[in-house]
Amino acid sequence: QVQLVESGGGLVQPGGSLRLSCAASGTIFSINTMGWYRQPPGKERELVASITSVGTTNYADSVKGRFTISRVNAQNTVYLQMNSLNPDDTAVYYCNADVVPGTTGILVPRNYWGQGTQVTVSS
Repeated sequence: QVQLVESGGGLVQPGGSLRLSCAASGTIFSINTMGWYRQPPGKERELVASITSVGTTNYADSVKGRFTISRVNAQNTVYLQMNSLNPDDTAVYYCNADVVPGTTGILVPRNYWGQGTQVTVSS
């Protein structure tokens, strides 16, 4: 069983920074794309940033230049450094990963979600 566990959310003032972490655990052969999504209050879930296993990144226009996604493959961990936060960034942030489970690499990738972590930007 694969699990994604996020940490690092909280309350921050406008202009501040937070760093989110997400660690995948379980029997994992490899992880393809990992990403962060967010769901603001009353809105749909949206992609924030993603990163492939070779480090190719993709960002939502609203966070370009402020957020940085990174990962440590050996630790099955992905990070999201968030700078210059503003109230529009307030949301529940979810980690997502395409995981090849097992020990042989023959299983098809499955998509997993973390439980979410709240980020609130307010003075």
